[in-house]
Amino acid sequence: MTIKWVRSLVMALGVALGAASTAAPLLSSFNIDEGSLSVSGVSSGGYLAQQFHVAYSASVMGAAIIAAGPYFCAGTGYPWNLWRVLNRCMDADDFVPFGGPPAVSDSIKSTLEEAESGRIDAPANLQNDKVYLFSGTRDETVPQAVMNTLSDYYHEFVNTDNINYVNDIAAGHGMITEDAGNMACEITATPFINDCDYDSAGELLKHIYGDVLLPPGDWENEALMEFDQVEFTTDIESASLNDTGYVFVPERCRAGQPCRLHVAFHGCRQHVSAIGDTFYKQAGYNEWAQANDIIVLYPQAAPRGSAFFPWPNPRGCWDWWGYTGTDFYRQGGVQLSAVKAMIDRLMGG
Repeated sequence: MTIKWVRSLVMALGVALGAASTAAPLLSSFNIDEGSLSVSGVSSGGYLAQQFHVAYSASVMGAAIIAAGPYFCAGTGYPWNLWRVLNRCMDADDFVPFGGPPAVSDSIKSTLEEAESGRIDAPANLQNDKVYLFSGTRDETVPQAVMNTLSDYYHEFVNTDNINYVNDIAAGHGMITEDAGNMACEITATPFINDCDYDSAGELLKHIYGDVLLPPGDWENEALMEFDQVEFTTDIESASLNDTGYVFVPERCRAGQPCRLHVAFHGCRQHVSAIGDTFYKQAGYNEWAQANDIIVLYPQAAPRGSAFFPWPNPRGCWDWWGYTGTDFYRQGGVQLSAVKAMIDRLMGG
């Protein structure tokens, strides 16, 4: 063994160890009630929350969808299905005219077929779940016609009394809060969090877990922790996931008390490299989580592309049209399975 080879080996090990030292900590496990898992999301995060709810319905007891559409809305056949994405599942008026809304029958048919094949859980699991839906009257990105189809979809599988559809607030496209974000409720602009004097995070959590929740309280910085997302997928770049995710763990949960678990998916251009900590600090979940012993998982998507070719995911959206592969809406999808693995880790799996 030559001195030059040894020196190269030492340098390589040094680089590797240095990289490891800068990685976020590994995700920990906590004492979580397995029957307490719920999900929510806004925009592309709403689409992913809806996909997760349907794909893993045996594990999820409630879901909240803000400004998104129904299961399998985009269909398959990426990239050719982008036409459907842009003019049926949303209104990308800069590109093509709105031709929607999507047909609820397509979503229902896909759900039944995927369940029959064993690629998602049986939709019978959805029947008693709590579902909260929000669509602003000034949302021109995902029009209410699309959300109406989502409402029709859930009415096919979920008890009507368990569905709360809020569609009478003049809000633009984004996360709707009591007092954070853009002062003009009706606009659609970064960071896509709007002050509408309406606490959507609180309302959705109360609907899912019941009105017995304690009022929101101040939360401590120690409760918000980062974790390494790299270990939850074989290729972090192709999965379009950020290296680091975030999780809010109230003090009593850190001390081992039984807690519930909620997963909150950000929307396009709301990932950490776009707006920093704004979503996971200002979306409104933490105040309720602190008071009610709810752990909140904030997975992070990331842009995928290059300066020369920004596609397939320049805005850091969650995958609801197939840019990560044909299984994107099934349990085998790289993003869905990565988040499920994060949940399993938090629950001690």
